[in-house]
Amino acid sequence: MDLSHLPDGPGVYLMRDVTGSVLYVGKAKDLRHRVAQYFRKNPSDTRGKVPNLVALIRSIDYIASASEREALLTERQLIYSLQPFFNEMWKDSKSYPYLELTREDFPRLIFTRRRTRDGGRYFGPYPKVEPLKKLTAYLWRIKFINLRRCRWDFSADRPLDERKIKACLYFHTGQCTAPCAGKISKTAYGALTDRVADFLKGDFEKLRLAFKARMQRAAGELAYEQAGMYRDFLGAFDHMAERVVVHKLDEDFLAQATRRTGAVTELKKALGLARPPVHIEAFDTSSLFGRQAVGSSVCFINGEKNAAHYRKYRINFKNTPEGGNDFAMMEEIVGRRLAQFKKSGEELPDLLLIDGGPGQLAAAMKALRAAGLKIPVIGLAKRLEEVFMPSRALPLLLDRANPGLRLLQALRDEAHRFGVTYHRLLRGRAELSE
Repeated sequence: MDLSHLPDGPGVYLMRDVTGSVLYVGKAKDLRHRVAQYFRKNPSDTRGKVPNLVALIRSIDYIASASEREALLTERQLIYSLQPFFNEMWKDSKSYPYLELTREDFPRLIFTRRRTRDGGRYFGPYPKVEPLKKLTAYLWRIKFINLRRCRWDFSADRPLDERKIKACLYFHTGQCTAPCAGKISKTAYGALTDRVADFLKGDFEKLRLAFKARMQRAAGELAYEQAGMYRDFLGAFDHMAERVVVHKLDEDFLAQATRRTGAVTELKKALGLARPPVHIEAFDTSSLFGRQAVGSSVCFINGEKNAAHYRKYRINFKNTPEGGNDFAMMEEIVGRRLAQFKKSGEELPDLLLIDGGPGQLAAAMKALRAAGLKIPVIGLAKRLEEVFMPSRALPLLLDRANPGLRLLQALRDEAHRFGVTYHRLLRGRAELSE
């Protein structure tokens, strides 16, 4: 089975039979590598379901995710809603745990599987909970997390019975700041709580560096068990730092998500690309008789807008002839965007889309050669929606209903909208100054 349409990023894969029914839902940090494992002969794989499953697979869809953690959550919800035959685990309603800082005068830090409107501060959810439990236990032990661990119900105005305080093991062993006994003020305890909240929000770079140094020192001293402990803690930090979008999957989610990634797959086939164009950047220019000339670039990742990669450019007429030279303007903005990629070290796009025909495409190719980069680039001409490619003498005409063409049109229209908005802003400013 051809798996080249699958990207090498995190996400969820859906294996379907000849009728289109979902047989199995899985998640992966690297979709292409993970799915390929199903089709390799592996004598050590004792999972009896795999041969039976593979024999029934006729197509594989995927839903891209921002991180492995987000993929885990999406997989969990899809299994629960679709109930695929080959998914034996997670068919119940079990949910992932959160960490909660309770809403009390002297808050506690607890794991909970229910997120309620009790006023507490919730962090998570965390699909990989074991490493997180080990990490929090260690942070309690070294008193970085130094909050009370009892379940007693008391407040600043309603003190705890003294007999309960005397019976508390944490109090007697010094493992608690003992707000119940007045050993710490409400203000000071609040500062400890805020430190824990900041940590759970992702402010743990100092701890990460310290644990990394300790891991390396322990490994150098051949204390591999201790080094392994710190390695696990670093893994827990990575898990906590992963971006995750928590959303309830409605009835249209699956269709919309697979439609977007399906468009990426169709585009790969139509253009004959070696890898799916997951990350596409589109370029357009805008001016009025050469005045307030601007350029724009927009970005779609997995068929969705990624505004973080949007860029707008004022044309520099020191390098570009004034008077509305569209080709020179295109060369300039593509060159400037490529220079940004080289300077930042960011991963390069899978495809560049140029608004225009052979002239604009040639200008973009010139910028690519000057930058010393190799990225597939195409042009999309508006009149007949022709796709121009450097490797083809004649343009490619795709069916108007082709999902890949619709994705290109959406990118082209978004680049045009973004550029025109910026051009109008500059033109309005110029008119006001005049």
